[in-house]
Amino acid sequence: MVAGVDSSTQSTKVEIRELDTGRLVGSGRSPHSPTSPPLSEQDPYEWWNAFNDALAQALSAASTSTGQIISLHNILAIAVAAQQHGLVVLDGSGEVIRPAKLWNDTQSATDALELRNMLSSGDSGWAQACGSVPVAALTITKLYWLKRMEPNSFARIATILLPHDWLTYKLTGRFCTDRGDASGTGYWSPREGIWRSDLLSLVDTDVDWGSMLPEVLAPEEPAGEWNGIIVGPGTGDNMASALGIGLSVGDTAISLGTSGTAFTVSEIPVCDPSGYVSGFADASGRFLPLVCTLNATKVTDMVGRWLSMGYVALSDAALTEPLGARGVMVIPYFAGERAPNRPTARGGFIGLSSDTGAPELARAAFEGVVCSLLDAKDHLPADEASKNALFLVGGGSRLKAYQQILADIAGAEIIVTANSETVATGACVQAASIASSAHVGQIIEAWKLRRGKRVQPSEGISKESVRELRKRYSRIAASSVWDAQ
Repeated sequence: MVAGVDSSTQSTKVEIRELDTGRLVGSGRSPHSPTSPPLSEQDPYEWWNAFNDALAQALSAASTSTGQIISLHNILAIAVAAQQHGLVVLDGSGEVIRPAKLWNDTQSATDALELRNMLSSGDSGWAQACGSVPVAALTITKLYWLKRMEPNSFARIATILLPHDWLTYKLTGRFCTDRGDASGTGYWSPREGIWRSDLLSLVDTDVDWGSMLPEVLAPEEPAGEWNGIIVGPGTGDNMASALGIGLSVGDTAISLGTSGTAFTVSEIPVCDPSGYVSGFADASGRFLPLVCTLNATKVTDMVGRWLSMGYVALSDAALTEPLGARGVMVIPYFAGERAPNRPTARGGFIGLSSDTGAPELARAAFEGVVCSLLDAKDHLPADEASKNALFLVGGGSRLKAYQQILADIAGAEIIVTANSETVATGACVQAASIASSAHVGQIIEAWKLRRGKRVQPSEGISKESVRELRKRYSRIAASSVWDAQ
């Protein structure tokens, strides 16, 4: 058996799967403390405690499902995937200096803008150098924030890690990362495959950055061992999700979690000087152009709370309304926004009348999130992201309203993956590849990971009405009225 870990913003999940078939034999989940952007921080030791708790649950569940005692001795390999971009800083003793700043912490928005202006070649130069233009999410902006706001903490830094790197370090005692997660830092080049200390020198010219950075492992290179178990290099959550889906070149995935993402697989590195698309590397040796929004299921969850509806009731109510929600629209910038880069933006409703009811509000919430993510998808390289399958993944993919409304507005069949925990599954794929010396593609094929429920667009919805809805959303979302004054 193999194990895969997904350490997300909200919780840690662990899956245990059979090596040969990929059959899920046990899983566990342990929550993390909630965060509230613009300040979003967590104690890394909370992740470690959650990992141990979730692993114990998964082993217990595996023992129940198989009818035999399953322990760590049955696990051949394990890999850790975790939320991208977070900043974990350690001192010379390997101890955590301060709580980790997470990807959705937007306090470094002004630092991101300053860094963009520091490079003489501007945004285009940043995109060429590291695949991304600095926004508050990227690790480099958080380092700059730390130097500016907490100089004493900054002066103590001996090692800089990402969340998955730190968990791998706790397992193996080794400071290492992988190309996928490294590509989200703002100081590693997917095109060249190297750390860019020259970019870090914009943060501070007097620091020996090279001594602080982890070793970047190849996709099939073990990081070490833990209790006799081979530990894979791990990766970022989006890279693991691509493995868990079995995403191929020409496919697109839309992921509905607290945040939303749209991504595809490319054979060549992508550089978008507009900063909308992040030109990440993936966990298999290729590349992963991706657009990330800060607002997805948190929007529908919040609207559900306002309406005193659970998420299933909200989904059912939304599906009673027609496309366009009778003119009601939600701009989903509830936590600021990353794509487009509007960290101070706020969300809201528009088109309300004295006759507006809960079903229209519910429908508008789902449509606002879907329109935002389809705008994100439209920025992906057209030659890569429009050929083959459109996958819907993440916790929100279980809701019928998200499934049907995405198919309707996209005007295309979507595949809802059979497994909602694609990040943990992708970590299992990597672990299986390490354990068996097989390429991840062979594991994906053997495990039949591309299967899922197929949802067709509703009959009777015209392409013109969809175009008008999307044009209206884009026009209203672009207004400066949503930016905090």
